[in-house]
Amino acid sequence: MDPDPVLLLEHVAVSFGRVRGLSDLSLRVPAGAVTVLLGPNGAGKTTAVRVATGAVRATHGKVRVFGLDPADPGEGALVRRRCGVVAAKPALYDRLSGIDNLRYSARLYGVHGQDRLREVAALFGIGDALELRVGGYSTGMKTRLALARALLHDPDLLLLDEPTSGLDPESGQAVLGLVDELAAGGKTVVLCTHLLLEAEGLADQVVVLDAGRDLVAGAADELLARYWPHPVVVIEAERPDALDRLAAMEGVRCYERHGGLATVVLDRGDRVPDLVAALAARGARITRVEPRQPTLEQLYFTVRRPTSTVTRTTGP
Repeated sequence: MDPDPVLLLEHVAVSFGRVRGLSDLSLRVPAGAVTVLLGPNGAGKTTAVRVATGAVRATHGKVRVFGLDPADPGEGALVRRRCGVVAAKPALYDRLSGIDNLRYSARLYGVHGQDRLREVAALFGIGDALELRVGGYSTGMKTRLALARALLHDPDLLLLDEPTSGLDPESGQAVLGLVDELAAGGKTVVLCTHLLLEAEGLADQVVVLDAGRDLVAGAADELLARYWPHPVVVIEAERPDALDRLAAMEGVRCYERHGGLATVVLDRGDRVPDLVAALAARGARITRVEPRQPTLEQLYFTVRRPTSTVTRTTGP
């Protein structure tokens, strides 16, 4: 476990009157990694980001960013100078040009000179649109401008709340590609999303949230191995009934066949060659052997089910 996480939340609760924004959220964000907060709308992702910046004060629990308390007036100012935030609906000045939006933020953060403004704009592909009024930007261009604004002061921590919300698939993939590049350059990134495909392949750590609490956290491959510890393989043959012999073979924990397709759960992955050879020796003509890898989508829905379902070990 990282002894000095960039962001630490321990049993954090937040109340807005009678409404709970967070119930019991614990979270550790290591330096230089992409942590994805994954959960449905209303799970508490946005509240977690606002707590991290000090915009919302926790009613219970411990919050530390860079070892500082963001709710403390003095320490919070230091925290916010080291954070770059892109809200789900970025607040931009539509009547100003793109460059004037960046100039305004640059003054707030003490960034001087035009080179940095042009540099971050070029990074996000909006350099040619800087003289245009932001009110005429597309949704994708506004998101890119918000990302450029968040990077102006070269922050150590990027907090991105649904950065692809409202974007078409092509623009969304472009934004995620840019986030991936930033992480590869050493930035610590917290990305909130309810879209499973955004987390797939991007996250170093996945934290599944629901009803203001963390349900599970860890590297995606580690979580998949935790909930599906036994390998699963799909086997197909010219004569489907020939596959039924698999049920009694050594190493087979579970066997199911639906039509011509058999799903086999094994105790070890290295059993597959021996099983195929045994079937072939008995005259079965195998036409397909394919490992079945559980997806992040399956993990997401499995974690959110009752505990009795979560603990099953016979494969997806």
